[in-house]
Amino acid sequence: MAETPNTQNWPELAIGLYDKLTGRNAEISYSFDEFELNVPSSTAADSPSAHWKMNGTIRIATRDRAADQAS
Repeated sequence: MAETPNTQNWPELAIGLYDKLTGRNAEISYSFDEFELNVPSSTAADSPSAHWKMNGTIRIATRDRAADQAS
């Protein structure tokens, strides 16, 4: 099995997640109730972070438009 390289930043994480889900009609749904999270600005050990508060639902869904058009 090929080794997956480590994610170095938030855009790489988002792209990797999208690539894994596309073409699989996948959806990930998260529901938050007064959830708080400190999000680092980088992967460095001393990286500053932003404080996020979340309430509600975040839904991530993908689809393969080329496959949709072919059917």
